[in-house]
Amino acid sequence: MYEHGSTHPADSTSPTDHTAAAGGPAEHRRSPFRRAVVRRVLPAVVAAGLGVTGFAGLAHGTPAGPSAAATKLTRDTATAATTVSARASGAGSVRRAAAADFPTWGTRWVVHATTDAGSPAVGMINKTAPGQDRITADYQVDTGRKVCEGSACSTFMAHLTGPVTGFLSVVAVDIPQDRLPGVPVQGGGGQPQPGGSRQEMLNRAATWLTANNGSQVPYSQAKVWKDGYRQDCSGYASMALGLPTPGTNTVGLATNRGITRPLALGELKPGDLLIDAAGDNNNRHVVIFEKWNNDAHSSYTAYEQRGGHGTDHRTLTYGLPGGDAEFKPYRPVTFGD
Repeated sequence: MYEHGSTHPADSTSPTDHTAAAGGPAEHRRSPFRRAVVRRVLPAVVAAGLGVTGFAGLAHGTPAGPSAAATKLTRDTATAATTVSARASGAGSVRRAAAADFPTWGTRWVVHATTDAGSPAVGMINKTAPGQDRITADYQVDTGRKVCEGSACSTFMAHLTGPVTGFLSVVAVDIPQDRLPGVPVQGGGGQPQPGGSRQEMLNRAATWLTANNGSQVPYSQAKVWKDGYRQDCSGYASMALGLPTPGTNTVGLATNRGITRPLALGELKPGDLLIDAAGDNNNRHVVIFEKWNNDAHSSYTAYEQRGGHGTDHRTLTYGLPGGDAEFKPYRPVTFGD
């Protein structure tokens, strides 16, 4: 076993670990979209689905039925087994193997023809009741234009394949993130944006080795780095994966099936994670697998953010026979395999 403290990183992963840091654990324990919302009334023409040209701001209209706060919402994210074909106006044609399924909240969210929130409406989600519809989405686009409802904000628009085909603000989706977990991100031209591949993940991990004026980013459970991510191991892994700032915690990385799934040790590929999610914030840890060091798989090279040192790139045996058995392998679902 490793020695806790200086040689093995402390990771802020308990429900109260991050309360003193920016973006504490409440973000990961309670959805920011589950709240009472002060509604704004859109013109009747929008509610009728005739268009929202000239309207800037919210993407939904007058509520019907009980408020979002009174709606019992689920947190599950499932994957449909069918192949979908997405066609976006001005974004070309793309093909995806599966669409991800998510719950929604609130009422009368407008689905738009394009990623422009001012584009014509092509349908509506939750017409008569809060959270009435679940949506399926095969990709999402970072528009760079923020849409907010209450304290929940997102620049992402999800391309829906059901129950309506079109684009919907991710603010309407009942998840604790500002983007859809495990759903590919595309640019406005229909091409994948940087950050989706294993190598791009490893490249991001490597940036913290020299980000501190040529030195590694120092370890901290309470501080965030210049890019907005916590300076502990789970914040570091979240940064490499491109998850929302300040990053989820180690338990979230291991248990949120919208982020990772378990796999066998022999299936490890570059960019996969080895996670010890047991214990408390003094011994939980996550490292980013890069490569096996030999054919016998007796050690591997990994990136990690460890206590007493900071960002490191070194040989490890966590999770291997003879190493720390608490570490289990996981695959980020963003890789699609």
